[in-house]
This record gives sequence, C-alpha cells and structure tokens, in this order.
Amino acid sequence: MGRSGALLRYSATRLGLAPLMLWLIATLVFLLLRVAPGDPVDAVLGSRAPAVAKAAMRARLGLDKTLPDQYLDYLRGLLHGDLGQGLINEEPVRDIISRTLPASLELSVIALALAALVGLSIGFSGIARPEGKLDLAGRLYGLGTYALPPFWVAMLLQLLFAVSLGWLPVGGRFPPSLMPPEGTGFYLIDSIRNLDMTALKGTLRHLLLPAGTLALLLSGTFTTALRLNLRRTLMGDYAEAARSRGLSERQVVLRHGLPNALLPVLTIAGITVASLIGGALLIEVTFSWPGIALRLQEAINQRDYPVVQGIVVVIAALVVLVSVAVDLLVAALDPRVRY
Repeated sequence: MGRSGALLRYSATRLGLAPLMLWLIATLVFLLLRVAPGDPVDAVLGSRAPAVAKAAMRARLGLDKTLPDQYLDYLRGLLHGDLGQGLINEEPVRDIISRTLPASLELSVIALALAALVGLSIGFSGIARPEGKLDLAGRLYGLGTYALPPFWVAMLLQLLFAVSLGWLPVGGRFPPSLMPPEGTGFYLIDSIRNLDMTALKGTLRHLLLPAGTLALLLSGTFTTALRLNLRRTLMGDYAEAARSRGLSERQVVLRHGLPNALLPVLTIAGITVASLIGGALLIEVTFSWPGIALRLQEAINQRDYPVVQGIVVVIAALVVLVSVAVDLLVAALDPRVRY
C-alpha cells in the first residue's frame, strides 16, 4: 500500500476512534458526578427544605429514575445536542457554553501564540553556541517557567502591572463603562470587524495581562522541546551529510534541522491545548475572566451537575478534535511516521 493509502487508512482510524473517546469521557463524567458526595437538590433548595419540594425537584430533574435510565436519557440528550438545563437558574447549558466559550478560546489562542513565539525564539537563540550563555539561559528559562505556580505568578504580575504601575486592569474582560462589541463573542474579531478602535483598545488592555501570564507559563515547554529536538536533529546522519556537501552551518540549521525539529514541537503544541484547561482555570479565577473554566468552577461549587457535565464534555470534544487534527497534520508532513 502506498503512502497516500496508508495515510487515508490512518486518518479513518483516528477519526473513527474520536467518537469512542468522547463516549468514554462522557460516561466517566456521568458516573463520577453520581458517586461524588453531595446532593444537587440540597445544593439548590437547602438541606432543610420540605421533603415534598425535594421529591418534586428530583422528579422534574429525572433524579428519581434508576441510574441506567438517567444514563440513557443523558446519552439521548447528547446525541441530539441537548446538554440539559442548569439547576440554579434553569438556563440551557448550551447557552451558557456559547456565552462563555468564546472568552476562553480567545484567551487560550492568544496565550498559545505568544507562548510559541517567545518559547521558540528563546529555544532557537542558543543553538549557535551549545552550552554557551544563551543556551544555558534558555535551559534555565524553560525549567523555571515550567515549575512556576500559576496562581502565584498571576497574583505577582497583577500586583506589579495593575496595582503598582497601573498600566493594565487588574481583572475582567472589557471596560465596564463601555458596551462590548456585538457579533461572534470574540471581542478582538468583533472590534476589528466593526472598526471600533475604542473597543479594540479596551479588549487588548484587559487581554494582555492574563494572556501574557498564561503564555509565560507555557513558553518554557516550547523552549525545552525545540532545544532538545534541534540538537538531536543536528547530530543526525543527514545533517552530517549536508555539512559534507559544503553547506554552511546556517543552511544546515534552517534547511534540515529546524523543519525536522518543529514537527515534534507541533505535537507538543497539541498536547499543550489540554494543559491550557487547567492553567486557564487558575488564570480565569485570578483575573475574573468570564470564560468557560471560571463557569465550570462555579458550577462545581454549586453542584450544578448538568452544567458541569456539559462543560466537561464540550472541553473534552475540543481536546479530542485538536489532538486528532495535530496527529493527522504530523502524519501528513512527516514521511518518517509509520501507520
């Protein structure tokens, strides 16, 4: 079978496994919430509410059914795109996600782009002189930023740039004195599309500190990955063969080393998307960023099980889709990948 046929079969296998992974995650979330301590009815009505009111609410929510019946109702809802309603305000979970997801995606995409730019630049800067000062500084930067506690870094940068210097807002997503731009929910895109420079400036000022904090924490991963892979690549046989043909070291690095070293970094970027979830939660809480991670934390505290289920399933779907897309992209770009 040729490479194109093997790639097609590999793509079909990865795409076919994605629904199975989502089903397993959805099932795990359903079971964990059912065995977790605490009663969602007590969380809404209070433990001293009349038994009649509790029974009526359990019947309305379907919690009086057997666990298998609840599970089947849950799966039927997922198949039809129905994520249920929140227990606290009875708002459809789909509306909650559509309102908060753009904020998290905007923060994550900007943070990931900044992290890749800074991390790859630092990782590449020390390759000219391995074990030199720049290389050592890049190594320390990669290890140091990876080990930093996110909440501590976030509060430290808040104190420096928002409280002490007053350059940036301490929290929030948009100036409270202005109306957010209408459109997709992505304020950067909506501001540019509406040619609203005031809204764009306000969006950037509120976005810079949380996105920069998250980028700082993630950039060390890119620095370390590029440094290790580039050094390994430049020690390979084909790099030595390129040198023997008279190519300069710069040509060897740019033509042979860097393209091959960036492929594993692309895989790491896909994995980093998953780590954005945990990092974004701490960042959103610290900076009062109205994203999906902050809403998830609120739903967990309120034991709002339908909201928790819906948000976790949507986040899992995004992670699975990004993972599959990165795997297929790497397989298409790298002829060394075997299927």
